[in-house]
Amino acid sequence: MSAREDVNALAGSGGRRLDIPKGSPLDGAGQPGGARTAREARAHLHIAVGPARLCAEPASHPLPEGPVPREELDRLRRLYRTAPGYAAMRDHLRRTRLLALCGEPGTGRAWTGLALLTELSELTGGGVSRLGPGVLYGASGVEKTERGHGYLLELPAEYGEYAEYAEYSECAGGSDCAAYTAHTTYATHTRCPIRTGPAVELLLDRLRAHFAEHEAFCVVLVAGGPVADRLLHGRRHAMPYEPPAAADVLDRHLTELLAHRPAGLLETARATAVRPELAEALGLDEPRPGEAARLAGHLAAHAEGRLSGERLLEHCRSFAPDQAREWFLAAARPGTLPEALPAPPALPALSALRAAALRIALAVFNGSAHSLMAEAAELLTWELAVTVDPQHAPGRPLFAARPGASLATARAVHGDGVEDLGDASVPVRAVWFAGRRLAPAVLHESWDAHHNLRGPMARWLRALCDDPRPQVWVRAAVAAGVLCARDYLYGLVELLLPLARTDSPVQRMAAATALAETSRSAEVRPAVNGLLYDWARGDDERERETAALAHGYGLAAGSVVASLEELGRIACADDGRTTSYSVLRLLAGTEPETVLAVLTHWLRDTRRPRRDLALLTVLRAVTTRTSHLWGLCEVPELEPYAAWPLATALLAARPECEPRLAELLRAALTWARSAGAAEDALVGWIRRAARDERQLAVMCGFLPRLAQDGDEPLDAGAATRIREVLEAL
Repeated sequence: MSAREDVNALAGSGGRRLDIPKGSPLDGAGQPGGARTAREARAHLHIAVGPARLCAEPASHPLPEGPVPREELDRLRRLYRTAPGYAAMRDHLRRTRLLALCGEPGTGRAWTGLALLTELSELTGGGVSRLGPGVLYGASGVEKTERGHGYLLELPAEYGEYAEYAEYSECAGGSDCAAYTAHTTYATHTRCPIRTGPAVELLLDRLRAHFAEHEAFCVVLVAGGPVADRLLHGRRHAMPYEPPAAADVLDRHLTELLAHRPAGLLETARATAVRPELAEALGLDEPRPGEAARLAGHLAAHAEGRLSGERLLEHCRSFAPDQAREWFLAAARPGTLPEALPAPPALPALSALRAAALRIALAVFNGSAHSLMAEAAELLTWELAVTVDPQHAPGRPLFAARPGASLATARAVHGDGVEDLGDASVPVRAVWFAGRRLAPAVLHESWDAHHNLRGPMARWLRALCDDPRPQVWVRAAVAAGVLCARDYLYGLVELLLPLARTDSPVQRMAAATALAETSRSAEVRPAVNGLLYDWARGDDERERETAALAHGYGLAAGSVVASLEELGRIACADDGRTTSYSVLRLLAGTEPETVLAVLTHWLRDTRRPRRDLALLTVLRAVTTRTSHLWGLCEVPELEPYAAWPLATALLAARPECEPRLAELLRAALTWARSAGAAEDALVGWIRRAARDERQLAVMCGFLPRLAQDGDEPLDAGAATRIREVLEAL
């Protein structure tokens, strides 16, 4: 049948009929809630994280042992800002002689400990010293305690974890050492039994008795984790530590740095500190005291003319990457326990792996429901643990000493949030980084700087991409695309190809999303476009379908027109279900006028697959909710109409689309192959609009345009169809 004969055929004539396509080609994957999820994933990961190595790598080293110099204590008196609860800490330390401060490194806990010890030791005429971690494992140091002195001790992050898993250890000091009495684990010669219980609490009991006997004071610094949770739960030795306000710390350091400089420089530095562009470059909700002190140095240098404005912003952009780098350096840093400890190699590090997994999962699920992020973090913990030690499958802790305490180790906060489910939204307990630059910094650092993390991360992301919930797989797919853009050769083999060649429809949709996201990078886009070109012309149906879905984002081919051209070619080997969905997604994108122009051109094409593709697309436009057609580019003008059919939303948001949309719908009503489906679609479209006054107003303005072909009256066939539609109502 020729094109002309097909156009003029009556609705009741024979031949293949076009039906209204139902849902997405992959059984609705990504529709309810996908729009909101994709928007949030883009917002959290599409942030430049600054120069990779602008500043020297921050590194946490053990505090030097021995007496604290008088100059350091004098500087502390000038600069220290009192932390919340300082008076209660001082009273506890005065009363019990020992205080465990539980807080994260970099929050100023060491300065608070020194301030407490300095204040109390001055009353007794003593000094302040730092103790090395060796005292925890039987080394000398405690026996030299001086009366009236104050001692600062930092508990290593890994201390206490070995007691959870080992049955025996070796003891050098025999029954006289504090570690033996406390039943902790450390190695050398004498074999002693280990209790899998409160070893840290018993050690602190012994230390408290020792310092009380010598009328001295001791502050123990404990990082967040299982040990801190147990200590805070017991409430005998520990108090939670909260840092002082960053603004106060910053101002005090600026005053110190510019005290002897010309008048006005301090005010200049203060004014610069509150500029919006500086806060945006930092990307942290509130700098920690150590970061505030570092920022003060940059601001002072800028005020003095030693640092340009652009260089200042570059330094600020390095804060989040430096935090991510320090997190992973701490996780990779070898422990201080002797290497001969007879314990399973992976298990003692499980807490560090869990913390690393939590941060990576939060980078992918930043702003999502806490339950989704926590489950993803546990799945990644398992992948990391079996990579470290394939012979031992780790379990999960069922109860937390302090719910939400683990979030502090990732600089995360939680609060009320909402998850979109398409027809409705539900309240959730959401979780996010306390800083918009931390998510991309963590994701990039884990992928770029730690090659052995890539394998478990790739397996983890592939598993998440098989989750039918768009709140999960969309975030995982966007993250996979971001990572593939940073190393396409690795990502292609480990992420993109396995996802595209699977039998899971959700994973193929995820592969298309990841490919489109990868192609944002101008350097990688030609490689992605070439891959899709080969898939579109190949014999593998799964690869061809993935290529069609990827072109629906309008990114891989370099332009919307080029993507439409590729979809037109693929339509020759496709029944239109997948390609029409991708064309419709482009219609809901940033260039709807371009898409409508191409669809109108296809109506006049002699190739039936392209005519059918245009007809199927317009049928989808009047039956598909706008929120189901999310893309990877922002289209804010359609957001107020997310619950409307796309055709209605375009008429309301883009009135200039009305003439071409009317022409396409008239063609669908007129042509025999699509007339029946078009009548049904138009009936449902009008009925739906009748339930909403705003949609009804848009429809009433459009129907006269539909019934008039420019200055010419509608032909008899189309008029008959519209009359039948109105009668069906």
